[in-house]
Parts: sequence; structure tokens; C-alpha cells
Amino acid sequence: MPAANDVLQTLDTTNAWQEELYIHLHKNPELSMQETETAAEITKRLESFGYDVQQIGGGVVGVMTNGEGPTVLFRADIDALPVEEKTGLEYASTKTAIDKAGNTVPLMHACGHDMHIAAGLGAAELLSQNKDQWSGTYIALFQPGEETAEGATAMVNDGLVDKVPRPDVALGQHVLTVPAAGEVGTTAGPMLSTGACIRVTVWGKGSHGSMPHLGVDPVLLASAIVQRLQGIVSREIAPSQFGVVTVGSFQAGTKANIIPDSAQLLLNIRAYDTEVLEKLISAIERIVKAECEASNSPKPPEIELYESYPLTDNDEIVSERITDAFRTYFGEDRVKKLAPIPASEDFSNIPTAWGVPYSYWGFGGFTEGMTVLPNHNPGFAPAIQPSLRTGTEAAVVAILAYLGKDK
Repeated sequence: MPAANDVLQTLDTTNAWQEELYIHLHKNPELSMQETETAAEITKRLESFGYDVQQIGGGVVGVMTNGEGPTVLFRADIDALPVEEKTGLEYASTKTAIDKAGNTVPLMHACGHDMHIAAGLGAAELLSQNKDQWSGTYIALFQPGEETAEGATAMVNDGLVDKVPRPDVALGQHVLTVPAAGEVGTTAGPMLSTGACIRVTVWGKGSHGSMPHLGVDPVLLASAIVQRLQGIVSREIAPSQFGVVTVGSFQAGTKANIIPDSAQLLLNIRAYDTEVLEKLISAIERIVKAECEASNSPKPPEIELYESYPLTDNDEIVSERITDAFRTYFGEDRVKKLAPIPASEDFSNIPTAWGVPYSYWGFGGFTEGMTVLPNHNPGFAPAIQPSLRTGTEAAVVAILAYLGKDK
């Protein structure tokens, strides 16, 4: 792929400012849908590269038209997590923010979105400097609120499809624990699971702890629900299918000798098939209602679905084209086949809004000998290099698989 080789000839120069930017972003994370300073930094840099820039739904979109040809959208997410950083890095975050509940929370780029921003901006600069190597329209999209499944929808609701040229294909990537740093991993079909969170509130009847017969114990009721939920995947989902039901929070009561009048469960569910996800939701609703009836709960439960993520289901033709381009540039040994990952993303809501195909891949963040910690861990600290370099290369190569003059 000569076009990619030519465009990436000055990558060392780009990498120098990318590393500085990455460290700055890591030190200054912002909570989902509060990424004002991050968006301003992205806007400033895209404008300096010559892009037509606008802020949409809390995100930033830069468009560069360079003659006739396809239109390609490349997306990077920009938000951080309410996690207290424990990496020990010199540039570790000490920032805090006020969340939607009014609580002060610590902030950390514990999922690598700082690296996604730096790689996305690096690709944008390299393309702007080498317009003789490609033809068409390039859309650099930086999305807020991925961690809360709000950002893609916010951009769509703010008129994304009307304000931005319709892409022929949409692309995205994520720094991961696998493959190794310096490698990329692709797959066709399901790449990331569909998922959702569910808030379940069940009701009891308060009483003194010594007089349980005068009340209805919501702790016992919720405990029965927790146990029964674990039978859904093991007994209602076929062994050949994938599903997860996790109870991540159980809140009830304030004192040992008080039977409270309510209990709340927070659930997380995942699947590689939307029909399986719907089956999980239906089973959860059935079990919760049945256990409330069995416990003589005084009123129906409240079941609220929130933070719903779509399935990331890579188009086979697009994925094959991207994988072939990666093999040509990186070599066979640096391109791995990824197994589906049970984590979830809202990226696909963007191409779905236009009804266009997409592909999403991973690149490695950990070198040999490093302690590998998963995304969202307080110690998550991918190696800056070669991870940042590889992420930038992968973005450029994938984009030029459609826009490159030698494609």
C-alpha cells in the first residue's frame, strides 16, 4: 500500500506532539457528556489542520473534502471514567468532577480514550499533509459519552446525519489488552456484545428486626431474585449462545435491627445477539415479578432499562478489506484474528443512523513483560509506544483502504 507508506513517512514528527497531547489528556480527563475542554482542544487542532469543524451533540466533527471519491468516517471516543487512578504514573490524573447525582467523583482515562483521541488527531493531520495521496471526503468524528451510552445518540439527535456528509463506510478502533502492543486484531461479524443495565427496585413492608412476621422483608426478596437470575444463562440460553447476567449492586437498609421497605439491584446484561438480549430482559422481568408475588410484596416492582448498548456487528466485506490492508502494511504476523469481546460500545449507533456498513477493530496496548490490566481497572496504563504509533498507523491504513489513490 504505497499511499499509506507515503502518508506515514512523517509519522515520527506527528508522534512527537501526539505523545505530549496524550500525556496532557491523561492528566486532564473529563466525565461523560462533560468533555468541554477536550472538545475545545480537538476543535483547535482540527482547525489548524484545515478541516471544516463543528461541534455536534457534545462531540466534534471535522470534514475535509479532497476531490472526487468515497466518503469515509473515522470515529474516536473522548470521555473518561469516574475511577481513582492508581497507575503510579508521573502524569496520573488527580482530577475530579460532579456527576449527575451531585457527587464528587475521581476521574481517570481508564479505558484508553486519551490514546484514541491522539491517534485520531494524528491520522487527521497526516491526511491533511498528504492530500496528493488520496481522493474523496474524510470525516474525523470525536464522540462524547461512550462510557454511558449517551454520546452517539446525542450526536445523532443533534442532527449529525443532516450536518455531515453521508459516509460510504464508518470505521473505529480501541486499544485493548490483546493483541500485543504493535499488533492489530480484526474480526467479521459480532465484535462487541450488545448490552444494557437494569435497575430493579422491589418493595417490602418495614418492621423491627425482631418482628419479621409483621413486615415483608425486601432483603430476602431481593436475595431470592439474585439467586434465581443466575439460572437464566445456565438453563434458558442455549450452550452455543452467549449471555451474561451480572448483579453489580445490591442496596437495602441502614441498620441491623430494621427491616427496610425497599431494596434495589443494579444488573448488567450482555449478548452477541439482540434476540438473546431480549430473552434475557424478558426472563429478568418474569423472575422479578414472580418473586415479588411469592414474597407478598405490597406493590409491583420497578424495572428500568438504562445505558443500552447496540451490538457491534462488523460488516464482512468492510472487515475483509480493512484486514487485507492491514496485512499489506503491517505484515501477516502483526495482524491477528480477534475473538468476540463481551464488552460493549455505542459506536455502531453512528453508522446505523445513516444505514451504512462499518468495521471496528482493536490494537494492542501492552508490551512483553508489562503487567496486563483490563480496561476500566484503576491501574490501566497501556504503553505509550508502540501503542500510539500502531493506533495511528491502523487509522491511516484503514482510511486509505477506501480513499487512497492506489486502493
